Amino acid sequence: MGERKVICYIAQSLDGYIADKEETLDWLLNVEMDGDAGYGRFIETVDTILLGRRTYDWVIDHESGEFPYADQRSYVFTSHPKEDEGKITFTSEEPARVVKKLKQQPGGTIWPVGGSLLLESLLQEDLVDEFIISIAPVTLGDGIPLFQKAQRRLDFTLEKIEKDGQIAQLHYTRRRN
Repeated sequence: MGERKVICYIAQSLDGYIADKEETLDWLLNVEMDGDAGYGRFIETVDTILLGRRTYDWVIDHESGEFPYADQRSYVFTSHPKEDEGKITFTSEEPARVVKKLKQQPGGTIWPVGGSLLLESLLQEDLVDEFIISIAPVTLGDGIPLFQKAQRRLDFTLEKIEKDGQIAQLHYTRRRN
């Protein structure tokens, strides 16, 4: 078994936002799709979920209090940790430290669900192995960008491009020497 991978599977608007300025994903719900953009296949490989506290709260609010990733081990990064719930660990530890430890252990894909500050901290430490980015044919003009202002350059290789209805999906892997 090879080293565990951190794979960022995410949707963004054509102009690079993962949420609108109201921090919702409503813009994504109206996009015509034929399938599930490979989500079903992808989630089967995932055994660990990473979320920032605001993303976690948003997910709980929008899933009527049900956490949709109850089968996976989850880490919620927060400055105010609370007691763990089931397979959810609330931690104030640096995301990069947690991911480095996880990569030393056997297991499946590690999925940073969001948000962009969490992703930026992982990119800063060069811990993201792949991006699967679904691009929706809508511009938002403002909101939460997928990428924060990067602190470093990282090179990726385009592995494949797929189309699902009106979604274009780009799959990149990290190019390391």
